[in-house]
Amino acid sequence: MPIHTVTDHAHSDIEDIYSTRSSERSLPKYRMPDGLTEPHAAYALVRDELLLDGNARQNLATFCTTWVEDEVKQLMTDAVDKNMIDKDEYPQTAEIESRCVHILADLWHAEKSWDTIGCSTTGSSEAAMLGGLALKWKWRARREAEGEDTSKPNIVTGPVQICWKKFARYFDVEIREVPLKGDALGLQPDDLRDYCDENTIGVVATLGVTFTGIYEPVEALARELDAMQRDLGLDIPIHVDAASGGFIAPFIQRDLVWDFQIERVRSINASGHKYGLAPLGVGWVVWASKDDLPDDLVFYVDYLGGNMPTFALNFSRPGGEIIAQYYNFLRLGREGYTAIQQSCSDTAQWLGAELAKLGPFDMVYDGHGGLPAVAYKLTDGDHGFTLYDLSERVRMRGWQIASYPLPADREKTVVQRILIRHGVSRDLAALLLEDIKRALEHLSQNPVPNSTAGPGFHHG
Repeated sequence: MPIHTVTDHAHSDIEDIYSTRSSERSLPKYRMPDGLTEPHAAYALVRDELLLDGNARQNLATFCTTWVEDEVKQLMTDAVDKNMIDKDEYPQTAEIESRCVHILADLWHAEKSWDTIGCSTTGSSEAAMLGGLALKWKWRARREAEGEDTSKPNIVTGPVQICWKKFARYFDVEIREVPLKGDALGLQPDDLRDYCDENTIGVVATLGVTFTGIYEPVEALARELDAMQRDLGLDIPIHVDAASGGFIAPFIQRDLVWDFQIERVRSINASGHKYGLAPLGVGWVVWASKDDLPDDLVFYVDYLGGNMPTFALNFSRPGGEIIAQYYNFLRLGREGYTAIQQSCSDTAQWLGAELAKLGPFDMVYDGHGGLPAVAYKLTDGDHGFTLYDLSERVRMRGWQIASYPLPADREKTVVQRILIRHGVSRDLAALLLEDIKRALEHLSQNPVPNSTAGPGFHHG
C-alpha cells in the first residue's frame, strides 16, 4: 500500500481538512472556481464562513422559528428531494398539505372545516397576498355585476407588515393605512367610517401587530362593519393577518373571538415558521368557504404528470417544511401547543414586569393579551442614550433586539421590542435581562455624545 506524502492531496484519505489545497488559498467569491474542491473541505470552508453570522437563538428581533427537534431536522433531510408543487409525483406530501389546511380550518372554527379550501405558501407574506387577491377579485366581480367602476380598489388596514404594502403596489390597490391616534396601537372600530367606501375590497385586521405584539379587536371591527352595512349599504369583508397570533390565540386566549366564528371574516393567513413552530419556509392561507376563493385565481397544470390545480404565487418549492408542520401537529397536539405558548407568554410577562422595574422604560406592551412579547420606550427626558444605542450595546453580547419608530402618526415614539419564542427559556431571558442592566449602567456612566435615532431592524 503506497504511503501518502503531505503534498499528495488528491488521493489522501487521512489528511487534515485545513491542509488541503482548497483551504490553503482564498477561494473566489464572485466567480466559479476552475477546479474541484474536496467535499469535506468545501463543507468546512462554507461552515466556517457562517460563523460570522449571529446566533439565531439570541435573535429576539425575529418572529421566526430558531429551535426545532432533531426529528424535524431528520424529516427535512428525508424530504429534501420533494417538490411540493408536483402533487402527482408526491401524492402523500400533497395529502399532508391538505390535512394541515383542514386542521387549521378546524382550529380557526370554520363552519365546515373538512370542506373548506386553503394552501401552504413559502411564508405568511405570500399567504397574505393570496388573501388580498381573493378580496380584490370578489370585489371586482360584484362591481362589474352592478355595472360600477372597478378602477380604484382600496384596502383598509392599521399598522401592517410590509407584505401588505407590497401587495398594494404589486397588484394596483390603494392601501389606506390608518394613522395611530392618541394611545392607540392598532386599527380601531371608529376609524372605519372615515376610510372605507364602495371601493374598499376588504379590511385587514392584524392578530399580533408587528410593531408591538398587540391584537387588533377583530370582533369589534366586524360589529362596526355590520353597522356600516346597515347604515350605508357597504358589505366589506375582513381578512385576518394572523401571521403570529393564529398559532397563539387558539391555545392560550381561547375566549377571544377573532376567527371564522365571525361571519365577516372570510380569510386568514398565518405563518407556520413563526409561532407555528415549523422550520423556515412555510405559511398558510385558509378561506372560510370554497366560494371565497374565485375560480379565476386557480390554474391547472398538466405537465408534471397529472392535471393539478394551483393557486399559490410561487411554483416549485420544498415539501419538507409542510411535512414538519404536520409532524408538529401530531407530536404536540393542542396540549403541547398550549404548554409551549403559555410558557412563552409567561416568560414574556415576567420579562415585562422586570423591565418595568429598571426605571428608564415605559412599557408600551407588557406581554398580556397578545403575543409573547414586550415593547417599551424610554421615559421622557434626556437619558444620554437612545434605544438604538442600547440595541448596539447588548449586541456586543450577541443579542439582537429591534428598535424602531412606531408608524404614523406616532413616528416620534421609538420603541424596543423583544420576542419570546419556543426555545427562549426563562433562564435565557434572565441572562438577557442582566445584560440589559449592565448595558444601562454603562450607558448612564458613558453618555453617547450627539446620539441620534438610527435605523432599527425588525423581522416579520
